Amino acid sequence: MHAWLCETLEGVDALTWKELPTPVPAAGEVRIAIKAASLNFPDLLTVRGQYQIRPPLPFVPGSEFSGVVEALGAGVAGLAPGQPVAAIGASGGFGTHACVSAAHTLALPDGFDIVDGAAFAFTYGTSYHALLDRAQLQPGETVLVLGAAGGVGSAAVQIAKAAGARVVAAASSDAKCAFCKALGADATINYTDTPLRDALKTLTDGKGPDVVYDPVGGEFAEPALRSIAWRGRYLVIGFAQGAIPTLPLNLPLLKGASLVGVFWGEFVRREPRAHATAMKQLLQWYEQGRVKPAIDRPLPMSEIRAAYARMASRQVQGKVVLVNP
Repeated sequence: MHAWLCETLEGVDALTWKELPTPVPAAGEVRIAIKAASLNFPDLLTVRGQYQIRPPLPFVPGSEFSGVVEALGAGVAGLAPGQPVAAIGASGGFGTHACVSAAHTLALPDGFDIVDGAAFAFTYGTSYHALLDRAQLQPGETVLVLGAAGGVGSAAVQIAKAAGARVVAAASSDAKCAFCKALGADATINYTDTPLRDALKTLTDGKGPDVVYDPVGGEFAEPALRSIAWRGRYLVIGFAQGAIPTLPLNLPLLKGASLVGVFWGEFVRREPRAHATAMKQLLQWYEQGRVKPAIDRPLPMSEIRAAYARMASRQVQGKVVLVNP
């Protein structure tokens, strides 16, 4: 097998494409012949040593991928060689093969596009857990999605619409706002040239959003929280802008609002049955055409540096996916 190997935490430029021994699945694992792997924001941080999870060096980055089951370890049931699957792991996706716990695989139903499979579980799982579980989103409520043109943001737009909510998508350019409208957003805000609070006041008749979905952090967190509706829920997803905001705690007090943390990976580990139920619903919505990953562009696995550069430039609309021949 071949893979991009991270031997020092010096970023993507230090990754090297190397031939490695093809792994043998341990008990409870499957080996996957990788067809596609997507980039998520944590992948950018992991090769710099800036993410909360640090795989021991050396490691193959890439936390979300899809492919075909090639071999089974002892004790694995419910999967078979040749079966298409999506997988979530701390690492291993940016190569030709990987072994992963069978518990961290998702069997893809007939007709599920294999490239979509590489861009599904992480972003849609996170957004479903955030909106339907943590925020208890109700039909007719208004959701503000910050960073709505990105991977988790675009998934949040689709899931909120599938759940019957009104969606206000906020993004950094007119092109990204148009992209969000095409995904189903009811209204958009270009927060580069429009004050966020003013736009929200107009779009919600002064009420504010019932739910704020924030994977961005940084400078827009406080104005979004100040705009939230009575009994609103502010979802802390991540900090793609880089800065972890410091929020005045009198704001949730004044609005009777809740600050709600969302850590999907830990949810999957601690509540596997609830996770399985969520994924079953998401697969049904995919089959019904209600959700579908927005692929920014598929690139050959060899172009990993271009893929990372595109993500770092914040020009991505949806997900960047690396594909093997």
